[in-house]
Order: sequence, then C-alpha cells, then structure tokens
Amino acid sequence: MLMVFVFSLFAARLVQIQGIEAHAYAQLADKYDNATEIKLAAPRGAIVDRDGAPLAETTDAEMLIADPMHTRDDAPRIAAVIAEHTDASYLELVRDLRKPDSRFAYLVRQVLPEQADTIMDELDEQGLAGVYTEDDPLRTYPAGDIAANLVGFLGASPDEDGNLARAGVEFAFNDKLKGTDGHATFVTDGMGTRIPLAESSVDEPEPGSNIALTIDEDLQFFAQRRLRQAVEDTGSLSGAAVVMDPDTSEILALADYPTYDPNQPGRADPRNIGSRAIEEVYEPGSVQKVLTAAALIDAGEVTPRTRMRLPAELVRGPDRIKDWFDHGRLKLTFAGVIAQSSNIGTAMAAEQLEPEELHRYLTGFGLGRLTELGMPGETRGLLPDPSTWTPLRQDTISFGQGLSVNAVQMTTALGAIANGGRYTEPSLVKGTVGADGEIAPLREPAGRQVVSPRSAQTVARMMEMVTAEGGTAPGAAINGYRVAGKTGTAQRVDPDGGGYASGGFTISFGGFAPADDPELVTYVVLQKPASNVGGGTGAGPVFADITSYALQQYGIPPTGTRRPELPLTW
Repeated sequence: MLMVFVFSLFAARLVQIQGIEAHAYAQLADKYDNATEIKLAAPRGAIVDRDGAPLAETTDAEMLIADPMHTRDDAPRIAAVIAEHTDASYLELVRDLRKPDSRFAYLVRQVLPEQADTIMDELDEQGLAGVYTEDDPLRTYPAGDIAANLVGFLGASPDEDGNLARAGVEFAFNDKLKGTDGHATFVTDGMGTRIPLAESSVDEPEPGSNIALTIDEDLQFFAQRRLRQAVEDTGSLSGAAVVMDPDTSEILALADYPTYDPNQPGRADPRNIGSRAIEEVYEPGSVQKVLTAAALIDAGEVTPRTRMRLPAELVRGPDRIKDWFDHGRLKLTFAGVIAQSSNIGTAMAAEQLEPEELHRYLTGFGLGRLTELGMPGETRGLLPDPSTWTPLRQDTISFGQGLSVNAVQMTTALGAIANGGRYTEPSLVKGTVGADGEIAPLREPAGRQVVSPRSAQTVARMMEMVTAEGGTAPGAAINGYRVAGKTGTAQRVDPDGGGYASGGFTISFGGFAPADDPELVTYVVLQKPASNVGGGTGAGPVFADITSYALQQYGIPPTGTRRPELPLTW
C-alpha cells in the first residue's frame, strides 16, 4: 500500500507537469527564444515514361540540422561524428555548428536514413545535443542516361534552401513537380532537447504531381545506343534521332549523343546537358525537298511523271548550282528528281511557285516556328521573310540550304506528310498522373491541314523510290516493309566564322513506315562526320535499325502491298 501511495504521488506530479503546467513551460521557453522553425520538403512528383517506368523519382532521405546555440561548445566533437559518416567537410561543419546569432543551420542534405540513424545514435551515446533530422527527399534517376537530355536534373541552390531544377522536364514543369513545402515549429529546452507537449505547429507539405512523358523507355534505350554507335563509327561531332507517332505527333523516342548521367550532373560537359534535337539548329539539306515537292504537287504545278530536262549546272548570275553527282544533260521525271536528290531539278521546279506561296507552305509544315513542346532552350530555326528572297535564295531554300531547323521540327514536318498532309504540334508530355493512375492531358496539341491527303500520298509514293534500287538510300530499306524516306546532306556553317568553307557537313535521313499506312516516323541527323559518308550511307542504316526495332516492338506488321513503280527517267 505504501508503494502504491508513492507511485500515485509520482503519477499525479507527471499529470501536473505534462498536462496542467505544460503551457507555462512552453511560454517560459518562448520567453528565452527557444522556438525553432524548419522547412518540411514536399515530395517531388515522379517523371515516368508512357508505360509508367520511372525516369526520375524521389526516395527517402534526411537532412541533418542544428541549433547553433546548443552545438557551439561541442562543435568539434559533433563535426567529427558527422564527417566520419558523410562526405561533409569537417571544417565547414564546425563553422555551421558555431553559426553566430542563429538558431538554425543546415549541416548535411539528403543523407540516407541508415546513415542518419548511425550518426544520431553516436551523438546520443556521447551526450551531444542540438542536432536533429528532418525529411529531405533525394532525387534519383534510375534509368541513368536514358532520356537524360529530356528529363534534366536537380541541383543544390546557392543558399542550400532546397534543390533547384536545372534542365529538361525538371525545369520546364517544375511548378507541377515540386509541390508545396510545409513548415514545422517546435520548442527546445536549455539543452536543445525538444519539449514534446509544448505548443508547436505543423503545416504539412503537399506532394508534387507525377508527370508522364510520351517517351517509351525501351525504344529510347535502343535509339540512344544505336545513335552512339553511329556517331562513333562516323567520327561525328554529335547526333540526334527522333521517333514519332504520325497520328498524334507524340514523340516515342528522342535520342541525343553525347549525353550524360543526371545522377552525376557535376561530371557532365555543359554542352551535353540540353537536347540538341530541340536546341540545335542546322541547315536540313535534301530532306527539305520533300516539303518543296509537297507544295508543288499540292499547288498543281507538277506530278511525279512531269518530265524535266536538267543541265549540268544551273546558272544564277555569277553563281552556279550543281548536283551532288557530276552529270551532263539529264532527262528525269519529277519522281526521278526526288529519288536522285537533284538540287538542279528541285530548284527548276520551285521556280513555278512565288516566294510567298512556298514560304506559306513551309511555315505550314512548322518551319521557322516554335513547336510548342514547352522545353527550355527550344529554337524556332530560321526561315527568311519571302520579301528578302532573291532567285538564288529561293533555289537554295527549295533544296534545304539558306534556312535552318531543329530535329524535332523536321520530324514533325515529315509526320505531316505521313499523316495525310495534316500537321499536328509535337508533344513530349502526356499529362499529370492522378492517384488512380489516370493521365490528365496538359493541353490539346493544335493542328492544321497543310496539303491535301492526295498530295501527301503522292509525295509518299515518290519517297518510296528513294529506298528502292536506283534511289539514293537502298540501305534504309527494311525487309518486308514499304519504306518512304529521304536523304539529306548539307553544308554546315562554321560556328567560328568563315561561312561554309570549314564547317563540314550535316547528314540526315528521315522517313516513315509502312509507307502506305504510316505508323512510325523516324529522323536521324549526324553533325560533321569525319568519314566520307552521306545521308543515305551514314544516317540511312541508323534510320532502318531504329525503325525496324520499333516496328517489331509495337507489333506493326507489313501491309502486304507492293510498292508502286514510278518512272525516274524518260
């Protein structure tokens, strides 16, 4: 009975302290400025591919924070414990633990939970107070360099107050991904220990939204590896490859090389962080002839069987336009002009269009305009105002020199030919992912009819002759499938000055398959190859390999129809 009586006294006193007098103690602590406020980081939304595979996600981690009022005297001992288990600098830790006139200091960010537990246990064993942990989610990129140029990365902000989105989707859609941070306020005693029942407040963070891309991770992986092989085999400066669904203009793969690992952005060459397919402009060369041909056919100026007499060179005042192959006088059909990629024949045919009319068609195909992908650094390219066109400038524009594009622009323009002449703005983001897994689109891509379906179909038949025997790219053919394509080889402007003289070449190949029922559009571009290759021999095989892989992956069968034969000569 005596023991029960004594324990009853203890229990009553505990109730008195923790319940009745707790508010008074909290007020006393506030009087001595022992209230501490910290930020609660909001879990950042994930970035996933079209099937939900994570390309960027947030994992559990913790931050170590300190109250310098209570760590100042023991700073060397505390710093030694933390430095032993992290990469933090011992001297910087000591400085932060002794931060003058402050009740709060960040020590280490994004520490794995097991590391944080070890550190806190050792500090407790040594009786070292004033260090706390809070949630500090860690951003990781489980796919490594796959789609890194699109996804981007996070980097620490200069004031250590969280992370900043630095590139790609992380940057472009940061407002949706980041969520809203919360805050917590708590009270400590004179030893820096939190008073559990003291007055406190917690404003819970709101998680960010998950973002679903249109990218297919498996196809993206293959496209990047095949592109890397092509860049290395040809000794090119760089390369890009884009695969698109022509019906929706959703980008299924967008490969850049060289690339980087977003888990280690500090080791990356800054030139390799953005997407060259979106940011880099170049003169497209003969792939542009497909758009000129579509304009001519839609305007009723030519047909595939139109007969043309080509001179050995086209005289334009003091200038001369030549073809990539030497020849005397040639008798080609317009289909033959495209199949043989004749600059002379294309320029002669384009004379039948007024500059304003050709310009209208080209802008309809998206040239000289932003694609509205919403990505940082996107370029609109250059399409000169038609009022400035001389006859020579119209000639060069008709066959892909004197204007500039990026790879996504050119892919989307080819997609319009594959989609019955209808241009649809390309998309890289499907939308935000709800808790139920449903995707809410961010926007509805705009579209417009550029040429008639009949004109687009006629151009597609002409493009098939490019991959046939007698065309410029039989190496781009895919066994069992009808393939429409076009080569491109253009002089590069030297970025250091000097015009075209030392700029080298841009080689490319773009097309779609099956040609008579297009399901996939693929475009490949290589910059300044060191080896002596052109669009057909250098980029054509890359196109064939990537497109063939995609056809098999999506189970797209051959149409079983025969390619129409068009006369190339007369």
